[in-house]
Amino acid sequence: MALGRRRRRRLRRCRALLLGALLSLSGTCLCYSLLLLCCAPEPPRPSAAAAAAARCPPALPAARKKLLQKWRVCPAAAAAAPPSVRDPPAPSARPAGDGSSRAKAAVAKRLPHALIVGVKKGGTRAVLEFIRGHPGVRALGTEPHFFDRHYERGLEWYRLLMPRTLDSQITMEKTPSYYITREAPQRIFNMSRNTKLIVVVRNPVTRAISDYTQTLSKRPDIPTFEGLSFRNRSLGLVDTSWSAIRIGLYALHLESWLQYFPLSQIHFVSGERLITDPAEEMAKVQDFLGLKRLITESHFFFNKTKGFPCLKKAGGGTPPRCLGKSKGRPHVQIDPDVLEQLQDFYRPYNIRFYEAVGRDFRWE
Repeated sequence: MALGRRRRRRLRRCRALLLGALLSLSGTCLCYSLLLLCCAPEPPRPSAAAAAAARCPPALPAARKKLLQKWRVCPAAAAAAPPSVRDPPAPSARPAGDGSSRAKAAVAKRLPHALIVGVKKGGTRAVLEFIRGHPGVRALGTEPHFFDRHYERGLEWYRLLMPRTLDSQITMEKTPSYYITREAPQRIFNMSRNTKLIVVVRNPVTRAISDYTQTLSKRPDIPTFEGLSFRNRSLGLVDTSWSAIRIGLYALHLESWLQYFPLSQIHFVSGERLITDPAEEMAKVQDFLGLKRLITESHFFFNKTKGFPCLKKAGGGTPPRCLGKSKGRPHVQIDPDVLEQLQDFYRPYNIRFYEAVGRDFRWE
């Protein structure tokens, strides 16, 4: 019995020793944990960009970006990104002037700010060549026919046709057939409602003869001017289905343009005054485009052979630059009675046109 009591006392002593050892070990671990928390160096914090990247989806591959142009950029990533990778600033407003403040502007191909939309054989090539002499203007030399023949190719195709310009310069092109194309006003409006439009007009009878003369030089076998102009001359029935006659109905074509553009965005150039006083007509064009008047009287030289002004550099030094051989060709001779009948036909349309644009071109 005494032996059993001794065993129980030893067992209790062992338990006490084991419990003390466990408590001692736990205290040691606790001390080490506290030391690590208090004395260990603070880990580096993630950057704002990294934090934003963690909250935003990963960047899309280049091939998918084009298909997802309308996705909104993650706001957090945009705010955290450094200035060098943020969206480029909006282009500065193109100032009026001579285009001299160009140092900070980028050179790029841009959609046109202004268009010469008509009319055929009115003097559009002359206006284009004259205004191209202004340092604030860059213009496409050929006629792209985008808004009447190639519209399905898209605006990007059209933009890539344009010359490279500075942000301070005006991009221009001319296609005279736009004026009589029914779809052109809306298509141009859809490109930019701020587009400025230039229309060069001349006496519709003279314009029709010039049109016929050009066609005759390419197709000598066509009918006579009189035969094409009338359905029945004895009754005075003019054939408006012939394009040379139809183009001269300026007032009718203008109605389509005024559905989309205010008259303040359309400038009309007199084809007759462009010959007799080119400096004054071009001064008005420069004013309309918001340009400083740099193309002046000193830039023009009248070519008596062609009967048309040529452009030269002020002060001389280089020969004048004249229009091509097809410009200023002699017109075919037309029976005066035919001319009188056509003048009578156009008169009411001309008067409507004068009233619509607020200018008397004195074609009667």
